[in-house]
Amino acid sequence: MTLVLFDLDNTLIGGDSDYLWGEFLVSRELVDTEQYRRRNQQFYDDYENGSLDVAEYLRFALSALSELDGTLLERSHAEFMRQSIDPIRLTKADALIKEHKDQGHEIAVITSTNRFVVEPIVRELGIENLICSEPEIVDGRYTGDFVGTPCFAEGKITKINQWLEENSGKLSGAGPDVLKGAWFYSDSHNDLPLMGEVGVPIAVDPDSKLRAEAQDRNWKIISLR
Repeated sequence: MTLVLFDLDNTLIGGDSDYLWGEFLVSRELVDTEQYRRRNQQFYDDYENGSLDVAEYLRFALSALSELDGTLLERSHAEFMRQSIDPIRLTKADALIKEHKDQGHEIAVITSTNRFVVEPIVRELGIENLICSEPEIVDGRYTGDFVGTPCFAEGKITKINQWLEENSGKLSGAGPDVLKGAWFYSDSHNDLPLMGEVGVPIAVDPDSKLRAEAQDRNWKIISLR
């Protein structure tokens, strides 16, 4: 079995779904607009420069889910998909996914963004497997906290190993060294820990730090834009 991992934001789609969801909430005045926009931008800047406190960010991002009615959340996310995600779909990304599927590869998205935001996007991309940060749900409602390891930086290694163990029966042909033969596509230097664990790391429209690292290590660099 060949495992192919994709980052989502700025890799398979031409933007950051987590940031865009925050902007969508602000545009619909579903949150305290001025404060939420300011903090959303600051967290995104921290992500780009490598200083993000992922636990603090997840609690910020998940707080809105705990404060809004479930029906409103579902309706809002459907509108978010049409307004914010559909316009940043990438034709070349769709073709790349199909290429790997046609070769019989096992495909998964691994992303730091929480499941509420990304699960419908990944489903629309036609990918079954999703490894992500998990919101806490109690009695059918989001609590505003997360459970388990945030799927970010070194945490992605923890999460993929957990996923491989949990799905060992389903993943026929996946040996103990499956990551050594795996592919991983990402745009971000925050994914360098996992990129260093796989056999085929590929930088996709990379940020400057990842581009420099990819050039130093002779990793393939591609564009899906």
